[in-house]
Amino acid sequence: MEFLTNRTPAFWSALDELAATSAVIIDRAKGTPHPRMSDLIYPLDYGYWEGTVAGDGQGIDVWLGSQTKKMVTAIGCTVDRFKRDAEIKVMLGCTEEDLQTISHFLNKAAGLPCVIIKRTKL
Repeated sequence: MEFLTNRTPAFWSALDELAATSAVIIDRAKGTPHPRMSDLIYPLDYGYWEGTVAGDGQGIDVWLGSQTKKMVTAIGCTVDRFKRDAEIKVMLGCTEEDLQTISHFLNKAAGLPCVIIKRTKL
């Protein structure tokens, strides 16, 4: 698995501001199946930031990792060939193992090509 890095402070600061001002709504808890694909089980809590809008018209997608402090640690950029869209998914409080788990889930289990961009400075 390959990770890209990004050192653009304004990008990460903007995400930090959204994290600080938006509640996380978990609509797919760890261990629960996808609503339309019952064999696809979420390995970590997954939801969205309340009061935000992503490219699909829904809230910005968020993965919650296993760290106690839920800082923005990475983003995942996905492409959905079926829906013909691309999105980012913000990763909060993710360890290296969490990022690998998310990458495997998206790329392999869900079939969504994904690149993870890790935050290099926290």
